[in-house]
Amino acid sequence: MLHRRYAVRVTGARHTPTDVIALFAGDPNRGAPAEVAVFEKTRGEPGTLAVGDEFLIRMPGPWNGPVRVVERADAGFRFATLRGHLEAGQIAFRCQGSGEGLLFEIESWARSGDRLSSLLYNRLLLAKEIQLNLWVETCLRLAAATGGRLRGGVSVCTRRVPAACLES
Repeated sequence: MLHRRYAVRVTGARHTPTDVIALFAGDPNRGAPAEVAVFEKTRGEPGTLAVGDEFLIRMPGPWNGPVRVVERADAGFRFATLRGHLEAGQIAFRCQGSGEGLLFEIESWARSGDRLSSLLYNRLLLAKEIQLNLWVETCLRLAAATGGRLRGGVSVCTRRVPAACLES
């Protein structure tokens, strides 16, 4: 299991955390770079995001990723992967006020969805690099959309969680 967190801080933002999440939730393609991922809504009303909505995230290569919205709040939302996704897990997108500005975060808990996914991610590192570029660029684009200034770069933290720690 991998736990990943991408975060960016913004000062002088002209938009609230709720505005940032509404912008991204209404059309995830506004944040995601089209050369890396295109979000195609397959279930739910266009321009909105609600629990139960589904997307097919189209990416270069053999790993389009179906996801379902499992949580939606003003401050964020969460996707769970569906059968056929490169990973099995969940990814959350959050924005909150933080001191002098905003903090936008993407946090995921996932494992490889199958043997091929494990090979592409853990051995060849190809999927890992594509995913890293996707979420770093998304953080940067959403930071720019706030109208504020980036404070530092994008913080990226990845850690492995041993299976023994997940057993109860």
